[in-house]
Amino acid sequence: MQAKSKPVVRSLSYEIDVVVPYRLDLTVSVLRRLSANIVDVLTPDGEYVRAFDGFNEPLIARVTQARLDSLSVALDGDLEEHPRALALVCRMLGVDRELGHFNRAAARISWLRPLATRMRGVKPPRYPSLWEACVNAIVFQQVSLHAASSILRKVILEVGTPVTCDGSTFHAFPSVESVQRAADGALLAAGLSGNKLATLRRVGDALLSGMLDEAMLEERASPDALELLCRIKGIGPWTATVILLRGLGRLDVFPMNDSSVARNLALVTDSAPLGIEGILRALGPQKGMLYYHLLLARLDARDDVGRASTR
Repeated sequence: MQAKSKPVVRSLSYEIDVVVPYRLDLTVSVLRRLSANIVDVLTPDGEYVRAFDGFNEPLIARVTQARLDSLSVALDGDLEEHPRALALVCRMLGVDRELGHFNRAAARISWLRPLATRMRGVKPPRYPSLWEACVNAIVFQQVSLHAASSILRKVILEVGTPVTCDGSTFHAFPSVESVQRAADGALLAAGLSGNKLATLRRVGDALLSGMLDEAMLEERASPDALELLCRIKGIGPWTATVILLRGLGRLDVFPMNDSSVARNLALVTDSAPLGIEGILRALGPQKGMLYYHLLLARLDARDDVGRASTR
């Protein structure tokens, strides 16, 4: 049964500097993947809204960009929690990421240069928790973007926390505890396969027991962090790579053998043959940005870049 909506009070606004070029609409688009995402919300006037659970009380962040070099962040919730929430928003939106290496390398690749120019200002987003990164990576295994998004939406509606602010309801991403408490039947009915549910349970157990945490991954080089994640049954190289890319902001990894990446490459290059390994070598330590640019190319073809959320 869905939790009762919790009201939010107390608001304060902040200005945060960003490394230019920066575009909020592009960064939110790659963070949320599709406009059907009900956690990461983009309003018709370009405001990004996100509800957070896991604070002293539910908290809502509203982010706008009126200037090229800064973002405005309004936080609704416990004032004592604002510094932590503000740091979380900055992490999620990649405000301090410098992408000079990728931009210079992309300018030397004929088919990538027009896309990189068009999408200049996108920053690598990062989920607010390792748990959210794991859930997204597992749910999106081996299914289409739309199918995975639909399944995750149903899971969020089933076990997530609705948060009400100014008459609008937003949905916080479900905590580890709320998913672990949820009945198998409810999660299977949302569309999760038995194998994916089992993997989520194992990840939840590892996080709650302390056998896995973000610090363990942060202190390791990417190959070692990948190996650690792959020790969990149900997490293979592709899933572990997406967790590092989207959860830890590691740009030195790229999800190979990804059918969506292959289709997006064909879209951008007009199906011309190319050596992806050579391209990744050229992009070097920031090759993960290619993943986000290819996603933007697909979303752009569907007119879903910067589109207001369909809540």
